[in-house]
Amino acid sequence: MGGDDVRLRAVVALAQGMAAASAPHESWRAAADGARRALGGSFAALSVWERQLGRLRVLVNTGERARDEEEFPEREAYPVHQFPEITEFLHERWVGGGEPNAWVETADGPATGHAEYCHQRVAALRRRGRGCCVVAPIVLHGRAWGELYVARPVGAPVFGRADADFATVLASVAAAGIAQTERLEEARRLAFTDALTGLANRRAVDMRLDEAVECHRAQGVVVSLVVCDLNGLKRVNDTQGHAVGDRLLERFGSVLSLCGAMLPGTLAARLGGDEFCLLAVGPAADEVVRVAEELCRRAGELELGEGVACGVASTGDPLGPVHSARRLFRLADAAQYRAKAVRATKPVVAGREGPDDPVVRLADAPPPAAADRRRFRSRR
Repeated sequence: MGGDDVRLRAVVALAQGMAAASAPHESWRAAADGARRALGGSFAALSVWERQLGRLRVLVNTGERARDEEEFPEREAYPVHQFPEITEFLHERWVGGGEPNAWVETADGPATGHAEYCHQRVAALRRRGRGCCVVAPIVLHGRAWGELYVARPVGAPVFGRADADFATVLASVAAAGIAQTERLEEARRLAFTDALTGLANRRAVDMRLDEAVECHRAQGVVVSLVVCDLNGLKRVNDTQGHAVGDRLLERFGSVLSLCGAMLPGTLAARLGGDEFCLLAVGPAADEVVRVAEELCRRAGELELGEGVACGVASTGDPLGPVHSARRLFRLADAAQYRAKAVRATKPVVAGREGPDDPVVRLADAPPPAAADRRRFRSRR
């Protein structure tokens, strides 16, 4: 089989590996490892240029890693002034009519020119026992996005000009895969995000709550739901306009997010209209109630609106068996309905009023007629 056929197969394998990835980190690994195999390297890395922070951040390391190299490092980043080619060669040169071609460097110095750019990479090669590397810029939407880096150990054949040209091709294929991954991630983000507030949406809550209740059933993990109804939104819309009403929704969304952050891992969401919720998995019921009280206090201090009606349901309270997400939602919703009915300034908590708790009775009662929407909204 000819060399061109081998390289074509390598390009196809890289593209297929990235296309099969179900998450960004899998796509990054497929790009780096595919390039490493295609170029006969022992190590490869994919890095992104974070312009706002002025740094080149490593996303993934594959192959034979040194002791200080993690597969998916959290803190491996380098100031771009240490690698000026990312801002100079990888941008100015092709803007001036050139192409973002790859180049080769060795532990003894650059193999193909650009000596002014090599010192940090040469030092890194020596420090990690590598003999040479090829660096290929990754370009998305006409801008330098980052770089693909493939290295060989000391004693292995040094990359040549043909390898650098092939690395340029591989970087282009990787760029297409990264662009596709970013589009899919953006689509996923939009599918699970409320456009007005930036919080999670109902779809995201449904998915997370189903998973949480399964975890509760299997392991006894406490799952809590805080359901809120923002009071006074209709009055604001009617008297000051929907633009002002949207500002109220956004402002309350920020308050909800801030309070949710007091409980690690909590999901803050807008269910729709004037309804919001917090979904907490793990914290004790009393912790969730304290946060709900803080939420009510802060909502009452907002310049617009009339506070919030807040209901809490937690598997950490005596609710009876919670075998489904629907029942926990019904309990929290019933508590919120009662808070609204009695104009409570603090959260109403399901299951805390003894064996004949009115909230639990309301949640477990047969659903009302469809016309009586405010009496109780059945959930999933």
